[in-house]
Amino acid sequence: MTTSTSPSGADSETAPRTFPYQRGCPFSMPAEYPEMIDRDVSQVTLTGSGLRIWTVTGYHTIRQLLTDPRVSASRKHDNFPFYFIAPPEFRTETSFIGYDGEAHTRTRRKAALTFTSRQVKKLRPRIEEIVDEHIDRMLATPPPVDMHHAFSLPVPMTVICELLGIPHDKHDFFIKHGTALLGGHSSAEERQAAIVEVNAYVDDLIQLKKREPGEDLLSRAMADYEASGEEYTDRDLFNMVRLLMNGGHETTASQISLGTACLLENPDQLEQLKADPELVRPAVEELVRIATIGDTAVPRVALADIEIGGQVIRKGDGILCLGLAANRDPEVFPEPEKVILSRGSRKHLGFGHGVHHCIGADLARLELEIVWSKLFQRIPTLRLAKPFAEIPRKEGAVIYGLWELPITW
Repeated sequence: MTTSTSPSGADSETAPRTFPYQRGCPFSMPAEYPEMIDRDVSQVTLTGSGLRIWTVTGYHTIRQLLTDPRVSASRKHDNFPFYFIAPPEFRTETSFIGYDGEAHTRTRRKAALTFTSRQVKKLRPRIEEIVDEHIDRMLATPPPVDMHHAFSLPVPMTVICELLGIPHDKHDFFIKHGTALLGGHSSAEERQAAIVEVNAYVDDLIQLKKREPGEDLLSRAMADYEASGEEYTDRDLFNMVRLLMNGGHETTASQISLGTACLLENPDQLEQLKADPELVRPAVEELVRIATIGDTAVPRVALADIEIGGQVIRKGDGILCLGLAANRDPEVFPEPEKVILSRGSRKHLGFGHGVHHCIGADLARLELEIVWSKLFQRIPTLRLAKPFAEIPRKEGAVIYGLWELPITW
C-alpha cells in the first residue's frame, strides 16, 4: 500500500483502497496492516465519507495518544473519522463516549456506580441463571443451531436489559436495531430509521421510570441526579441508556461468538480449558486480545498539532487507533499471532485505554467467564456445523464479529 506521509496534504502517489480493510481471518490482521505497523502513523481514505485521516498502530503510541488532552472524542468535529455515512444523531447523541473533560467525567459517573467491581460481582448468580437458561434452550433444539442468534445475542441482551429495567419483550427490538446501527451492512436510511424507533422507545422508558422508579440503573441515575442537586435533562438519560444498550450487548455478543469459534479452531487450547476450569479467567483476556472486536471503534480528533510517531497530526485531523495492530505488538505479546490461553495478559487494548476505558469491562469479563465455563462443561462435544472459513463475517462493522455461528454436538 502506498500513502503519503505528509501531515495533511494530498497524496503524491496512487491512493490506496479505502479503509477499513478486511481481515484475512477473524483472528489475523488485514494484509495492509504490517506496512502500517512499520510506519506506526499512516494516512488512509475512509470508505463512505472519502475523508483522509490518520491511523495509529503502535501499542505504546496508542496508549500515549489516548491519555493526551490534545485529542478529543467528540463526534461534533467536522473531521471526526466516521467510515460510513452517519446520521446527524451519531454526532449529537453520544453520551459520555463522545464527551471530553469534565462533561465526560460527570456523565460517566452516573452509570459507573452500577459497573464497579463490587456491584458486578453481585450479578454472578443471575448471569449464571441466564446462561444456563439459554443453554437449556439450545439443547432442546435439534442441532445444528445458530449459536450467535440463539445464545450469543440474547445472553448479554438479557443482562443489560435487566440492569436498565427494560422488559423481556423488547429484547428482540434492541437486538434488531443494535445490528442496524453497528453491524456494518446498513444503509444510512436504515440507521436513521433505527435511531428514530429506538429514540421513541427510550423516551417512553424514561417517562415510565419517572412515574414508577425501580431498582434499575436508570432509576438510580435519576435519583442520584436529584440527590446531588445536579442539573440534568431527559437527553442526558436518553443518551446513557442508548449507549449502554449498544455497548452492553453487541460487543459482548460478538466476543462470545468469535471467542467460541476461536476455541473450536484451536482444539489444543480448548482441551486445556476443559481440563483446568481455572484457566477461564486468563482465557478471557487472550480471546479478547486475539479477536479485538473494536479495532476501528476508537476514533479521535486532534485539538492541536501533535507530533507523534515521526509525523505531525494537524489540528482538526481525524485519527483512528487500531487496537488489532497494537494487540499484535511482539514486544508486549510474544508470539502475538498464536492463541495462548495461559498468557492471560490484561495489557491488551481490547477494552480501550485511558479515561474512555470501557465502563462495562468488568461486566463483560464476568459474562465471558461464565459463558466459557458453562458452555463447554454442559456441551463438551460442541463443534462447528460448517467450516469456519464459510461463516460470514461482519467486515466493515463498527463492532467486528460473525453474522452466524452454526454449531452441533
